[in-house]
Amino acid sequence: MRTAALLLGLLPALVAAQPRPAVYTPGALTPHQQYTRDVYKELVQINSGVETGNVTTAAVAMAARLKAAGIPEADLFVGGPRPDKHNLVARYRGKGGPNAPKPLLLLAHIDVVEALKADWSPDLDPFVFTEREGYYYGRGTADDKAMASIFVANVARLKREGFVPDRDIIIALTADEESGPANGVDWLLKTHPELVDAALVINEGGGGTLRDGKPLFNAVQAAEKVTTNYTLRVTNRGGHSSVPRADNAITALADALGKVGRHHFPVKLNEVTRAFFAQTAPLEAPAMGKAMAALVANPADAQAAAVVAGDPKYNSMLRTTCVATGLSGGHATNALPQLAEANINCRIYPGETAEEVRLALARVVADTSVQVLIKSQRPPSPASPLLPEVMGPVARITRELWGPLPIIPTMSTGATDSRFFRAKGVPALGVSGLFSDPTVDARAHGRDERMAVKSYFEGQEFLYRLTKALSSSVVAQ
Repeated sequence: MRTAALLLGLLPALVAAQPRPAVYTPGALTPHQQYTRDVYKELVQINSGVETGNVTTAAVAMAARLKAAGIPEADLFVGGPRPDKHNLVARYRGKGGPNAPKPLLLLAHIDVVEALKADWSPDLDPFVFTEREGYYYGRGTADDKAMASIFVANVARLKREGFVPDRDIIIALTADEESGPANGVDWLLKTHPELVDAALVINEGGGGTLRDGKPLFNAVQAAEKVTTNYTLRVTNRGGHSSVPRADNAITALADALGKVGRHHFPVKLNEVTRAFFAQTAPLEAPAMGKAMAALVANPADAQAAAVVAGDPKYNSMLRTTCVATGLSGGHATNALPQLAEANINCRIYPGETAEEVRLALARVVADTSVQVLIKSQRPPSPASPLLPEVMGPVARITRELWGPLPIIPTMSTGATDSRFFRAKGVPALGVSGLFSDPTVDARAHGRDERMAVKSYFEGQEFLYRLTKALSSSVVAQ
């Protein structure tokens, strides 16, 4: 009995120690993986840049893929406010019936940030899908065409398998998430809300973190900051540049920008960030981990805050941040400037308002000649609940694929389209299973954007299993 009890006690460790089947084998893609790669390549090579590209081309291409996979044309919608800004919404029908739960919505945007070949490495083109040394390169390979292509390919797989979910599955591939003029989710909710009426949204914003090539933790995004742009404006009567004066619009603006650049907003923690720092602390280097734990215990600990803020990513999760992103001034080389302006892009911590931040900036500038104006703002975005019926499958599938990794809630410092659903009370969580190393792979919006091949196919398998789990009656009730 004692031996049996001992074996039973060791069983969890023995199970955890068993090698997990490889999802991806280099140089040996399965037929489904090859299909997924083809979808990914097609999407990346469509220039859907938010300013100069065509999102509709990408939406139509993915609609054709889903139609070929067996989604009826009646369940495919392609439309938007402009000919070049169409979205795709597809519905994978479940069992139906009067007691069927509301759908699961899989959301990904298919617009991308602009990219110029001249800005990339000479042997890479942002709109040519390139595989090299274990990575896929191209604009959108990380943000957000990886998830978009995976959702399309996984639907094809589910159709081939004859899978009938307990709830409908909606796939929405949308335009202008990247601050374009025709945001797809906003447009759909205002003009065709029935198409995206769901109980739960799975979107970008979360993902796994690698360190030294090994999985460290899997993050679930449950909150995000709110983007607000401010204008610092100085006006002046001007004059001839040969007779300069102390009251110079550009000089006053420069002084104000220096003050804003040196200002640190106070540290704040909410339920999501408190959990993030508490659970990340044991995984970090000793000094950083100790500071994180101290800050969770006492957000007013200035010494701990200084250590954590030494990492720009962590700093942006601690507080509202404001940075100058645009500058203009003067009207002639031989005239004193009559107008000087700067754009200040702020990412506002949940719970703060745009007006509160505007007043704080005005106090920091402390110059009545400098106007601080709200240029554009987005509505508040409340945090989504960390639903057990979601977090349970996320933890289980993470364990199946990568072992006993921590599942850590996180707050995005950038913006996602989840905010539109959260504002309407619909839970929206960022979770992808796509792992990357932030020290070398943080290239979204920048030069030589890439996605590790292994991470891509592991993320695909993760999202395939998660989609099946979240569309079952166990979690749909």
